[in-house]
Amino acid sequence: MSFQWHEESALQWNRMSSNWHQNSREMWETGSRKTIIPLFSKHAVPSSGRMLDAGCGDGYGTWKLAQMGYDAIGVDISEDMIEKAKLKKGQELTLDFAQADIVSLPFSAESFSAVLSINCLEWVESPLSGLKELWRVLQPGGILCLGILGPTAAPRQHSYHRLYGEEVICNTMMPWECARLVEDNGFRIIDQEGVYKRGVKEEQLGPLSLELKQALTFMWLFVLQKI
Repeated sequence: MSFQWHEESALQWNRMSSNWHQNSREMWETGSRKTIIPLFSKHAVPSSGRMLDAGCGDGYGTWKLAQMGYDAIGVDISEDMIEKAKLKKGQELTLDFAQADIVSLPFSAESFSAVLSINCLEWVESPLSGLKELWRVLQPGGILCLGILGPTAAPRQHSYHRLYGEEVICNTMMPWECARLVEDNGFRIIDQEGVYKRGVKEEQLGPLSLELKQALTFMWLFVLQKI
């Protein structure tokens, strides 16, 4: 049987879901994801309409947005992740979760005013297909906050065995490649910032070009507008 990327991705993320769940609160509150919601909320306010968290994992980030007043729905390819996410639902929150693949979302065109998608396109066989699907469900002028693994990110180890000819579920798209891809396919970049590895000091970044700043990152965040 030939390798089925997205089926294998669902299986592997199911296996990783417990470990992810144990660490998600720390990532969003004090770790590598702590700057994402402040950046997202600068450009997409709760009153603008419904928002999608594409590749939501166990839903911690989606839940935080719902607490801030967003009408939020999170989707993930992993059934185990979504089962954990559903535990965060409450009557006081406008919050929902569903299992779905980012390349084939169960929503009509222009359903969302804003989309958050963090470290998701790296796990898609065709990042372009995933990006086009996010464009499809986003309203004209809507905001997409997209996070891409930086060159120094430890999760890139999941792509290593491709060098031995093995099938893997992590592609190697770099931030500068992602920037070109989004601008070629219906988005304009309106804001961006890096999440840096420990040891990188702010004063070291000033004289560096954008590409060199990106080269030092654990993650690069783009804020995009659909055009």
